Amino acid sequence: MTDDVKPAQALARCRAALAWAAGFSLPINLLALTTSLFMMQVYDRVLASGSLATLGYLSLIALAAIALSGALELIRTRLLGGTADWLDRRIGPALLGRMVDGALSGRTGQAELLQDLGAVRGAIGGGGGGGGIAFLFDIPWVPVYLGLIYLLHPLLGHVAAASALLLLALVLLNDRIARPAVKDAADATIRARTTVAAAVRNAETVEAMHLLPGLERRWRRDHGVALDRQAAALRSATALLAVTRSMRQAMQVAILGTGAWLTVRHEMGAGSMLAASLVVGRALAPLEQAIGGWRQLASGRESWQRLTAAFDHPPRRDPAGLALPAPAGRLRMQGVTHRLPGQDRPVLNGISFEAGPGEAIAVIGPSAAGKSTLARLAVGLHPPMIGSVRLDGAELFQWRRDEIGQHIGYLPQDVGLFAGTVAENIARMGTPDPQAVVAAARMADCHAMIQRLTKGYDTEVGEGGAFLSGGQRQRIALARALYGNPRLVVLDEPNANLDADGEQALARAIAALKEGGAAILVIGHRPGTLAQADRILALRDGRVEAFGPRAEVLAAMKRRTLHSVPPADRQAAPAAIPAVAE
Repeated sequence: MTDDVKPAQALARCRAALAWAAGFSLPINLLALTTSLFMMQVYDRVLASGSLATLGYLSLIALAAIALSGALELIRTRLLGGTADWLDRRIGPALLGRMVDGALSGRTGQAELLQDLGAVRGAIGGGGGGGGIAFLFDIPWVPVYLGLIYLLHPLLGHVAAASALLLLALVLLNDRIARPAVKDAADATIRARTTVAAAVRNAETVEAMHLLPGLERRWRRDHGVALDRQAAALRSATALLAVTRSMRQAMQVAILGTGAWLTVRHEMGAGSMLAASLVVGRALAPLEQAIGGWRQLASGRESWQRLTAAFDHPPRRDPAGLALPAPAGRLRMQGVTHRLPGQDRPVLNGISFEAGPGEAIAVIGPSAAGKSTLARLAVGLHPPMIGSVRLDGAELFQWRRDEIGQHIGYLPQDVGLFAGTVAENIARMGTPDPQAVVAAARMADCHAMIQRLTKGYDTEVGEGGAFLSGGQRQRIALARALYGNPRLVVLDEPNANLDADGEQALARAIAALKEGGAAILVIGHRPGTLAQADRILALRDGRVEAFGPRAEVLAAMKRRTLHSVPPADRQAAPAAIPAVAE
């Protein structure tokens, strides 16, 4: 199971790599003085002495220093890129689990967290038109460069220091302007992407009922806000960057002018004048890069805050809990009350029942009775607000998901498959065990159907099972629920898309599960599901209306229905009760 590593912990493990990157900044910035020193020596020594040998030696030394500087710059860039890559690989798997956890808890924006992780990676390692955080390691060297200029002449130092302070003020101003715009743009982008994802996911409904205009208006509104805020941030950054470049050139002119004045007064040499111009350019370069890269850094910072917030919520299940023995398959709900987020009225109220190994319980009731919610609680998708759901005496949330998951089979009402092969979907996206995959397919009576596909079990089904019919998707999802001989199987409307042959296959599968000792919950109304039930749990308005042996519950519900209708309509009333073969 993937370790639940929080972003702050993963970043702490990157300190050594970041320290090395900062350490490389020392020789890089020292070697950046090569051109300035070369120029100073050429003017002050070579031109004065006319020694070509001195010029040759100085040129060789300068070229070697420039080559070494380029190599160190490459190493630092790759080090930062490797750190960003490691951070992505380390946080990504844990983040995927937190995204699923957040979606189950009703938190929004979970699908965008991987985008945030990409933004953090770009902010550290560069990419997307930015150079990452490398300029942050060069900014501390600005005072060193200014100190060297002061050594050449105090007046030049004053001019350079004033230039650096002015550029630093522009950097801080850019941050103050860009931060709220970047945040607003990110929030609007998330809303726009959510609308697009929903439209694509429900493409058939959108097309059939012409929902596209309304979705387009919603997307255009949110995307327009995102573009406006991004444009505002870009305009401010571009304007400040243009001002900065002009100012840096103006400062170099000022340095040259001041140096020339000092040279004419014989207070410094011509080489020192040119060297000071080059050094001040190097001193101001990190500040100019900061203005250009601040947008990427601000976006990465906002993304990092969202990532950290996603990990602030404790996991719903302890990933490092004590391993429990394999369950026999005894499910017990005791006094379960549950309310959906944002609702005041409980969906389930005081539900209590027990299902033992080899027993099938049918859960029936009208719409909004709480049947699907009960199914979700039975497989541990949500903890009940009140009461307990236990498997073999242990609370479901005491089990580690990687252990309990292999003992539970679940067929949801809304069937969804994953992009991959049929075999991978049946094997729950793990490495398929051929014998177990075929056994599950045979039990779900879809082995022959799968063999008729283009590539059999190796057929790619597409995202959501796009290349399969509703009945095919349901049978493959049923095989997935039966894979690995689970001890608890919950089937929510398993025959919704099945024909008569499919219902007979489903009945045989339930009978085989009972014979194998699994506990089965079947949500449905049709006779094909009720015929295999040993007991029936009838729900109404979130409460238990009846629970007991199948024949007794059906007879009681039939009598209640007959007494609740006028005498003239009683002849037709039995049709409301499912006809089940005794």
